[in-house]
Amino acid sequence: MNAVSFSHTSTTKVFSGILTTMRMRNLVIGLLFLTVLSPFFYTDKLSSSFTPSTSKQEDVNAFTLPTDTRHLNVLPQEESSTVIKEPIGIVYTDHINSSSNTILTEKDSQLPDAREHKYARVLSATDDEGHSQTDNIIKQIIQTTNQEEEESQSDNGSDQESKQKTQVQLEQQSAVNSGDDDEKDALLTETNKQTDQTAMPDARVRQLRDQLIKARVYLSLPATKNNPHFTRELRMRVKEVQRVLVDATKDSDLPKNAYAKLNAMDQLLEKGKQMQDDCATMVKKLRAMLHSTEEQLRVHKKQTMFLTQLTAKTLPKGLHCLPLRLTTEYYNLNSTEQQFPNQEKLDDPSLHHIALFSDNVLAAAVVVNSTITNSKHPSKLVFHIVSDRLNYAAMRMWFLVNPPGVATIQVQNIEEFTWLNSSYSPVLKQLGSRSMIDYYFRAARASSDSNLKYRNPKYLSILNHLRFYLPEIFPKLNKVLFLDDDIVVQKDLTGLWSLDLKGNVNGAVETCGENFHRFDRYLNFSNPHISKNFDPRACGWAYGMNIFDLKEWKRQNITDVYHTWQKLNHDRQLWKLGTLPPGLITFWKRTHPLDRRWHVLGLGYNPNVSQREIERAAVIHYNGNMKPWLEIGIPKYRSNWAKYVDYDHAYLRECNINP
Repeated sequence: MNAVSFSHTSTTKVFSGILTTMRMRNLVIGLLFLTVLSPFFYTDKLSSSFTPSTSKQEDVNAFTLPTDTRHLNVLPQEESSTVIKEPIGIVYTDHINSSSNTILTEKDSQLPDAREHKYARVLSATDDEGHSQTDNIIKQIIQTTNQEEEESQSDNGSDQESKQKTQVQLEQQSAVNSGDDDEKDALLTETNKQTDQTAMPDARVRQLRDQLIKARVYLSLPATKNNPHFTRELRMRVKEVQRVLVDATKDSDLPKNAYAKLNAMDQLLEKGKQMQDDCATMVKKLRAMLHSTEEQLRVHKKQTMFLTQLTAKTLPKGLHCLPLRLTTEYYNLNSTEQQFPNQEKLDDPSLHHIALFSDNVLAAAVVVNSTITNSKHPSKLVFHIVSDRLNYAAMRMWFLVNPPGVATIQVQNIEEFTWLNSSYSPVLKQLGSRSMIDYYFRAARASSDSNLKYRNPKYLSILNHLRFYLPEIFPKLNKVLFLDDDIVVQKDLTGLWSLDLKGNVNGAVETCGENFHRFDRYLNFSNPHISKNFDPRACGWAYGMNIFDLKEWKRQNITDVYHTWQKLNHDRQLWKLGTLPPGLITFWKRTHPLDRRWHVLGLGYNPNVSQREIERAAVIHYNGNMKPWLEIGIPKYRSNWAKYVDYDHAYLRECNINP
């Protein structure tokens, strides 16, 4: 309806202008006709034809010329009773399609969806050659009127913005019709850039940092140094940008004036760019800065690795206090108070036996607490804890003060295993050798091995190697679940004891999803003993939660296999690190893969373990240096471990152990 009213108003203005222009001529001709022919033309029909319409509705489609056949001499005439039609229009939407502008015809504009858009109409010339001059005049007048109406009807900012977009589209129409898409592509490119910046939450922060780098380069170039005014201004801008950035890591951290500072720096850098006439000098300077930065990064990485390893080896003061406090209390007990109940269950093969070898009281407590809390049958659980002589009394005291409910617990001292000596165990002999102690402790050789994790003295502990002597430790049991002390149990583990290992000895979760978890990352395949017997691309598996079939272990004589390979590795030429490499060798083709949901690893080094994996896991493993009881532990994973620690316990408060 707006379009019809608009066409009627514009057409009326055209006729009014033309009649005014020809007034004098029409007046003379009219008087002549009136004098000569008035008796013949004064009829009722003519009178009725010139009677003003009383209707106030202005509808151009209902407006018709009189049926009289007389013609004006100025304009070409239409036939009688011809309806004045709206000029042909081209309608544009406000949205630009990625491939081309969307063009709706007049017919399309009748659709309901099209009515919801704001249109800009451009009246095209008609195909009638006789109307060309008139239509050009009409087109100019209508365009002018259209612009005036748009300005007067802009009631809010959103309408104004929409019309500005429409004007841009109109200005580009000629280029689109001729097939020239350069301007359109430029607009789309700019839109994509803005979209990318919106998608990146730190886009502006990065841009500001890049500006700082570029500014420092300019400040070091001769052309800049020769212009003190520019140098002074650039240094001022650098300080402003530095103040804006501070500790910002994403755009939302920036102050409100950040955009203004960015633009000001951009303009100054552009001025500095125009001052530079020696590109070779700039390239040389940038390369020098890159080399220096890479060297600093290498040094910092090495320092970070060293400090991380040092922190991992260091026992926190609270964890050092706790065993001392518990040991003192333990030796104040009489012999009857030092005993655990239900010791008759220790050799019952029908129960669920768990082996845990640890010298960390708090870590062992979390393993026991989490396992019992999530078990459907806690009365069937039997925990076998083995510790060293320094922590034996403390371990016993902790579980005497904090009994495991209906579960059974046993705490043993590794010194009680008289059969475990250097004449029986090659690894025990090697761990006590002077060359091994020098390898781990002598500072003069600290730089001889680039990988510091190979030099962790924890690998000197025989507790780490007890996992290879399970049948000797538990001679009456058929199946044992081995757990590390840096794990947390989140679900019931009953199903593990009923698993069919299909004749294998070890049930474990495979870890070959990444390259560094394959055999060639642990073993030295340049040695013929390794290359002839193993596949470098074979899939590794994880220690930390393993179900062992001790019957098959004895039948296949696994302990002797382990001893054989340990003797071959007396000079550490087959492998260097810990117990996993000899485990991969010993249980080669004797390991049954478990569902990955049983055991999720990486919470001690990988901050990107998905929350979904953690929630679905039966056991989560904090393998790596960032243990949850250390300050360097990954914060977002610590709560999964800490919820099984009673920080209100008297012993923990006395030793200032806090969450």
